[in-house]
Amino acid sequence: MNVETIILYRPIGPKELALIAASGFRKFPPRLPDQPIFYPVLNEEYARQIAREWNVAASGAGYVTRFAVRKEFLASYPAQQVGASLHRELWIPAEKLAEMNRNIVGLIEVIAEYKAEEK
Repeated sequence: MNVETIILYRPIGPKELALIAASGFRKFPPRLPDQPIFYPVLNEEYARQIAREWNVAASGAGYVTRFAVRKEFLASYPAQQVGASLHRELWIPAEKLAEMNRNIVGLIEVIAEYKAEEK
């Protein structure tokens, strides 16, 4: 049986990467209390931009992950445009993250890495 999936991207920092690695690259960690929404993005270019510009500045390194999620699960979450046409993401409530993790098909891959330049 073939399952229809949608490829999503998530820019992350080193702490989140360590937690994903600890799960065997099978799930994203729970959101923190001040993070009510999980924001995967819909294209690699936007994810790379966030990893380079935000994650590196915040933590010295940024990574881009790619993962497939069952299309049926994602149907409840319409794409949100949060800037230019490139800036599209899904808003998944934190309390639905465990369910989203169960709908990941395959592993979460790290497809790009950015580090702060040495001074």
